[in-house]
Amino acid sequence: MPAEPATAPAPRRRIFLVDDHPLVREGLARLINQEPDLCVCAEADGAGQAYDGIVRTQPDAAVVDLSLQGDSGLELIKRLQGLARPPPILVLSMHDEEFYAERALRAGALGYVMKRESPGKVVAALRQVLGGRLFVSPAVTARAAEKFLRAQAVASSSPVDSLTDRELEVFRRIGLGQENRGIAEELHLSLKTVQTHCAHIKEKLGFPNATVLMREAVRWVESHP
Repeated sequence: MPAEPATAPAPRRRIFLVDDHPLVREGLARLINQEPDLCVCAEADGAGQAYDGIVRTQPDAAVVDLSLQGDSGLELIKRLQGLARPPPILVLSMHDEEFYAERALRAGALGYVMKRESPGKVVAALRQVLGGRLFVSPAVTARAAEKFLRAQAVASSSPVDSLTDRELEVFRRIGLGQENRGIAEELHLSLKTVQTHCAHIKEKLGFPNATVLMREAVRWVESHP
């Protein structure tokens, strides 16, 4: 009997990596490329470069950090949602999921994993996102359920939760010691816009002046590295 023709292997799913640390990208690429059905198609270290690259390469999914050169990962995720076919996005970040996971999902991400998790969990999260399914830790799921049940009766547990994503990014950068002008340049905003964000932050958090704002921002960053 004639031998049956060999079945062609299924094409590998193409992943776009966005992280501002070359060593992290190298480790992720090695982890993903060793999977028989996955491969890294391109990389970027900044939000603008990532957006252009994703538009050009049309990946099956993207792995995005929140701290990037230029704009934040949250703003990149929001911008990608304007594409005709935005890729499913897995956030892989060192930032505490307690404060950022929900914001990332609201921005358009499908999953959130912290960098301290095992390589196997990262791959599992990526596969789930590729399948169009949500991936977050059980702790995030439990908090979301509790927040939903208490939404009508309890105010936000932290005043910082009242900040918009952009205000939180400005607040975080102030806590890292950046001045308003430097924040404006990195986020591609006018100095006046950053000053307006600072005014809103002071009003929402009840800070009487810029000195208190800076002091509390530093404390918040130190307690949420």
